[in-house]
Amino acid sequence: MKIKELTAWLESIAPLSLQESYDNAGLITGNPETEITGVLVCLDSTEEIVMEAVRNKCNLIVAHHPIVFSGLKKINGKNYVERTVIQAIRNDIAIYAIHTNLDNVYQGVNQKIANKIGLKNLGILTPKKAMLRKLSVFVPEKNSEDLRSALFAAGAGNIGNYDSCSFNVSGIGTFRGNEDSNPAIGEKGQLQKEAEQKVEVIFEAWKERHILSAMKNVHPYEEVAYDVYSLENEYQYVGSGMIGELESEMEEDAFLLHLKRSMKAQCVRHTQFLRKKVRKVAICGGSGSFLLQDAIRQGADCFVSGDFKYHQFFDADGKILIADIGHYESEQFTMELLKDLILKKNTKFAVRLTELDTNPVNYI
Repeated sequence: MKIKELTAWLESIAPLSLQESYDNAGLITGNPETEITGVLVCLDSTEEIVMEAVRNKCNLIVAHHPIVFSGLKKINGKNYVERTVIQAIRNDIAIYAIHTNLDNVYQGVNQKIANKIGLKNLGILTPKKAMLRKLSVFVPEKNSEDLRSALFAAGAGNIGNYDSCSFNVSGIGTFRGNEDSNPAIGEKGQLQKEAEQKVEVIFEAWKERHILSAMKNVHPYEEVAYDVYSLENEYQYVGSGMIGELESEMEEDAFLLHLKRSMKAQCVRHTQFLRKKVRKVAICGGSGSFLLQDAIRQGADCFVSGDFKYHQFFDADGKILIADIGHYESEQFTMELLKDLILKKNTKFAVRLTELDTNPVNYI
């Protein structure tokens, strides 16, 4: 398998278009045409990770965090980022990062955390808007079924737990081709009236090119009449954080101990107990303080994340229990997630989880 085949698979699950504007997900070093000898999965790409890949004959590193966030003006080894890139290039190791795009999908980082904690009835904490588009296309009635099938196969018409969703209206279309036309129906220079259907489907914005290509390939007309609309609807399967419920409510101290054990955290920094049971829990892997008010608005009893600053704990304001388990601790099981996703592509693939702890934070 080539690198580009595996990265295309990962991007079908977590499209690069879903990464945040500050991010740098994707193939950072390496040639996408290279045949993969093995994959090393990690959270952070470091010099030690590159050398571990070399020792294990893995020429592709799949990391959660990009080693390069902003542009490099020079690569002379003056810091760990430059040294890691130099080592990767020197040893012909490709580095691929799948970061906030994997954070922002339903089956991504936060679902993995939710599963570890034991949450059910999951939903995106803060769904993103403008992720959906609607296609309206006019087609002869006799060709409408073939068109719908092609659109559905290309990924259109999915709404939540339902697929093959469309709306169809019948009517009469008119057209007249000029001398340069090559009409599939009717004659040049003659007004044609045709029984047509208007077919409407919705789709995720990042699938537009593929869906329009499928539409044009199956449509009988020389010139296809269609419209694409951007929708402002919230998309319930893409966004920041996640919220769910415990199987049964727990005392606050009992929940924090459960959280510490299930997430293998060294410690849990938390706000003052509110003397109420915990049932609804909001989560965000990595740095999630920006979602605190959303967690409060959604009625969460506890918000689990990492990287809260001192003054941000005051923002709980007696409305919610904040549980900071650490950045690395909240995302460490992302490696398991990535391994599982890669093996779905090929169950016999050589995939290794790093044996190195790249957490830069230490405890005593």
